[in-house]
Amino acid sequence: MSPTPATPRGVYLITPDEPDTARLLARVEPLLAAGTTWLQYRNKTATAALRREQAAALQALCVRHDVPLLINDDAPLAQAVGAAGVHIGEDDGGVAAARALLGPAALVGASCYDEPSLAREAVAAGASYVAFGAFFPSRSKATTRRATPELLRQSAALGVPRVAIGGLTPDNVGPVIAAGADLVAVISSVFEAADPVSTLHAYLACFKDPA
Repeated sequence: MSPTPATPRGVYLITPDEPDTARLLARVEPLLAAGTTWLQYRNKTATAALRREQAAALQALCVRHDVPLLINDDAPLAQAVGAAGVHIGEDDGGVAAARALLGPAALVGASCYDEPSLAREAVAAGASYVAFGAFFPSRSKATTRRATPELLRQSAALGVPRVAIGGLTPDNVGPVIAAGADLVAVISSVFEAADPVSTLHAYLACFKDPA
């Protein structure tokens, strides 16, 4: 197990599928400045060349704002751009392989959906954190798996940060945080908001006074 030095708290922001790198940076930078805890680069529609370009540009931006950047599903790309780590999905290769490639200091996360057994296996393989979801229907990713706040309470003994994802909003996230979510992962609820920075602040306020 390779936990982070201190348990992070707050918003784990995931990038939208944005084809224009300059626009992506312009959308992300105010949110980094506003208090994003971690940023994950995820672009399922990009070519390999565009992914490399965008990941490198985001890494430079994250360094300036002292925000760790993680790469979705691509440990070699994370290594190539010097990112803080990688997030591994169910079908994206093993946590152990990512840990071996990126080293003991990297952040290596794993999607565990609604399955405690996947979380235990991920931690045993070297995961820095585990992610559960979807807690609510999501606009960003179709899923039939539903996680519950009870799953967060039961997973406290894993000893790593727990991330909640899937349909979260400032209005419904309070009980999820109260149940033990250290980070809430969000995409469209922030990036598609009329005022993304204010929406980010609304999430952060929930950590101060979870419902």
